[in-house]
Amino acid sequence: MSLLLIRHGETPLNVARVLQPADTPLSPRGQSQAEALAQRLAREPLAGLLASDLPRAWQTAAAISAATGLPVQASALLHERHYGDLRGQPYDTLGFNPLTMEDAPPGGESQAAFSARAAQAWAELLALRRRLGGPLVVVTHGLVLREWLRHSLQLPPGMALPARMSNASLTRALAEPPHTVTLLDCTAHLAGGLGDDAQALSGG
Repeated sequence: MSLLLIRHGETPLNVARVLQPADTPLSPRGQSQAEALAQRLAREPLAGLLASDLPRAWQTAAAISAATGLPVQASALLHERHYGDLRGQPYDTLGFNPLTMEDAPPGGESQAAFSARAAQAWAELLALRRRLGGPLVVVTHGLVLREWLRHSLQLPPGMALPARMSNASLTRALAEPPHTVTLLDCTAHLAGGLGDDAQALSGG
């Protein structure tokens, strides 16, 4: 049994390197990425589909739902880290790296609070996977995925944590402890000009 962990497709603000307001949708290219990923998953024997209900993740999950027939279940625990008053600000003009800051920005979430929420989300998805008894697809955000890769998943020898999580990427892991990763940040389904933009912001 496996977990299929997905980062949402590209948004206009990923490409512009702006910390995203909660209502940021996919770009047309991001929608095409989501549809390409959905076609990759269409013939797999999947048991469930769980997603962040922020638009960029929800639209990605909706494409998977259309291709697989699975209904989407929403979880606010899967939201990206909340950057409060920094949302809408260009990343490269801030003078510091908000993606690694420990303190909470004004109106936002500290690293400790975000880590605790990501751990809750991990427990939630494992419980759902046990109830379903089959492979579970989870659509979330770049920093959530990095939290799980650091604290909840096990990378096998020779597999390194990527510098960034790609848009519309697929990571597979075993559903049973220690949750070994078998495929990491894969974008093989993104052909024909849909490949991830390595300069786009990964998280936030």
